[in-house]
Formats: sequence, structure tokens, C-alpha cells
Amino acid sequence: MPEFHAEPYLHLASVSPRSALITWGAFYFKTRTHKHWKLVDDRDLQYVHPPRKESIGARSAPYGPARVNVYDMSGTLAGTAATDTTNFCWITGLSPDTRYRYEVTVKGEAWGDGERWDWTPGESQGLVQNGGHYVNEFRTFPDPSHEPSGPLTFMVVGDYGTGMRRSTATRRQREVALAMQHAFETHDVRLILTAGDNIYAGRRILGLPVLASNTGDEDDDWFFTFFQPYRYMINRVPVYPCIGNHDTAETEEHDDRDQLLDNMYINERLAAGDVSDQSSIDPGLFYRVRYGRDVEFICLDTSKEGFFYGKRLFEYPKHWAWIERTFADRDRVKWRLPFCHHPPFCAGPQHRNTDRMERLLPLFAAGGVRAVFSGHEHNFQHSQADGIDYFVTGAGSKVRKGAPERFAEAHTRSWDDSAHFLLVTIDGDSMTVRALGELSDTGSTELTRRTPDGVPVTGPIHVLR
Repeated sequence: MPEFHAEPYLHLASVSPRSALITWGAFYFKTRTHKHWKLVDDRDLQYVHPPRKESIGARSAPYGPARVNVYDMSGTLAGTAATDTTNFCWITGLSPDTRYRYEVTVKGEAWGDGERWDWTPGESQGLVQNGGHYVNEFRTFPDPSHEPSGPLTFMVVGDYGTGMRRSTATRRQREVALAMQHAFETHDVRLILTAGDNIYAGRRILGLPVLASNTGDEDDDWFFTFFQPYRYMINRVPVYPCIGNHDTAETEEHDDRDQLLDNMYINERLAAGDVSDQSSIDPGLFYRVRYGRDVEFICLDTSKEGFFYGKRLFEYPKHWAWIERTFADRDRVKWRLPFCHHPPFCAGPQHRNTDRMERLLPLFAAGGVRAVFSGHEHNFQHSQADGIDYFVTGAGSKVRKGAPERFAEAHTRSWDDSAHFLLVTIDGDSMTVRALGELSDTGSTELTRRTPDGVPVTGPIHVLR
């Protein structure tokens, strides 16, 4: 009989000025006779004790009566909630822009306490104890009616969901995740945006996804692509995803939207008004996130659907009406930052300026947009067009080597073909964007970009309001 191990995970799904959504779950593993670990597939959860159908996400059956306590940094209890029907709790009545710590107990025992077991790749792949511990702290968002008390730092990662089980020259999720963790520990990162393609089919034959492979439509598919690589960040800051073509049936055999919404508690966040109570969904995913008085993020779904005759979902009538209202509402926002998967401007080498995206450009200009973050092309690109900076950050794991060629039509300023993520800081009327690659002996490595003429460019990119 195999020995099963349930490894607990914690996930801070949402933060607002006065509330937080704290979630928990587990992934199951079994050890074989030669002591190698194997992640239990969802269909085999019927054999664990007690039997389950799902192990994470809003739909997962409760692990038992649970309580979440939130304390301020002096140790005073600031909020508490209990449940015996879900694996998540909302904590309300918090103070804006305040640091807290939290604990989750299930059946009277601390969930995820002590040294954790983390996946280590290599010849002896499996769970090991490498000193990993949860630091369960978070900071609420600032009050949108007040003057900002300091800068905002956030990360953007795109096209990352290949899995960390095995690294190759063109699949670098583990290496980029380690660099993100280093930046997270050395900067006051408040949130993470994704630029789509949150999960890919695990194996392909002749370029086609294998049906029985890890496609993203089950919980266990998300262990190597999200919950383990970013484990010690997602328990402290919220992640705001957008949808890419590999998250849908546009490119993959399975549409993973429903699983993404469940695992990231998107519907629960939208229903609670976590994202300014302004969203447009089904089909697609469009929402707004307000950070303090001056910053607003806008998620746009640029994927295509067969039922819509090849058009992109932002053209769907109810979504287009929402987009027009959203960009017409200035509401004192200094920094309005859309993020989406497909880039309006792209120099290649595989993709080019995305078709039909030109409809959005006048709304960006009229709505006071200063920068747009996208993915899709597996490299880094920075473009400037009509006073707006456009960033392609599509190499959070997948890397496409080779020089772009369509610089003129993409308005390219610089580019690089290395695995990376973006570290962005907004401070008053300025924004700095740093494209950071894999770790070196001295820490985070900033990409050396190139201009269309091949001239090396270093240092952060400065965007002025």
C-alpha cells in the first residue's frame, strides 16, 4: 500500500483596504517502494483518507472545522472568522494600509505550521525539507480617498505556466520563480499581475496537447505551475490573473478558465466587491482593481472564442460597453494600467501587432492610460506609441530566442530574449520598470536590452505621468 502525504498550502487570495480573503488547501503525494514521490492525480483522490474529489479551490470540500485569526503586529486580535463548509474565510473590519499576521487552524491544529516539504527537481525528484516556512503576514491596500503614504511596488509575470518539474533552455519557470522570490524578499511587493498563459498542456506530440496530460483542468495540474513555484509569495500578496490563449480552448484541448476562476477564487472576489465592484464576466474575464487613490489596474480578456466568429472577447457587446464606461471614468486616477495577454504592439519574432486590438487604442488615449502590460510573445519588448508605454513580458518561463524584425510597426524602443519578470514601482508622478532575469551569485540580474539598432541598454525604464 502506498503511503500518502497531504502537504498543506496557504493562499492570500484577496486584499482590500478593509478586508482579506484567506484560503487553504493541500496537495496529496504518495511514495513508491523506492521512496520516490508522486503527485496524486485528481481522479485518484478517491483513495486518500478521507476520499476527496478536489483538494484546492473554492469548490473543494472542507478539510474540517476551521478558524482564521488575524492579528495586528502588536499581537492584538484584529479579526476572526470560522467555517465548517469551505476552505476559505473573509476577514473584515481591518484598517487600510496596515500590516497584519494571520493563522489558520483546521480541526484545532495550525494549518501549514512548521518546516514545510517543498518539491525539489533533479534525479531524486520529490518533497524535501529545505528550511521553508510560511511567514503569514500581509498588508491591506491604502484607502482610495486618502493621499498615498508611499510608493507601490508590484511584479508582472507572463507565459509562465509550463511547470517547474523540469527546466530546459526554453522553459525556465523554476529559475524565474526563484528570482521573483528574491525580489519579493528585498522589496515591498504589494501584488502580482499575470499576463496570461497561466498554465500550458504538460506534454505535446507533433505540437498538439496530449489529452491525458496535465492540461490545467484539474487541481493537481496547478501544483507545479502555480502553488509550488510561488508558494511563499501567494500566502502574502494577491495575484491578479488575466486570460491567455493557452488558458482557453483557443490553443489547448481543454478550456481552463473555470479551473483558474476556482483556484484563484475569482468569483468570490468579484462577488464581494474586492475589485471595486466593477467587472464583466461570462464569457471572459474583465475587472478593475483600485490600489489607493492614484492607481487602477484593468484586466482585459483578449482571447478569441469560436462562438464569436473569430472576434476577441473584448468586442462582445456587454464587455465592450463595460470597457467604454471604464475608460471614460477618470475618477482622479493618476495611473491607469491595463493588462492583458495579447500585445497591441509586438515586433516578433513569431507574433506581430495583434489583430483587432487597434479598437482599444483610442480608449487608452482618452482614458489616461500611461502603460500597458501584455505577454504572448516569449521575450521582453518595450514600445512607445502616442504617449503610452507598452511592455511585452511573455518569458516568465517559456523563452523564444531570436531577434524581432518588425521594429517600426511595433514602435520598439528595446527588447531582450531572456527569461524574466517585471518589477515595477510607482512613486508619485513616476514609474520605473525593471526587467529582471534569473538569479546570479550577486542576486537579481537586470536584463541588458537592445535597441532596434543593436545598441545595448541597461537600467530601469522610466515612465512619467
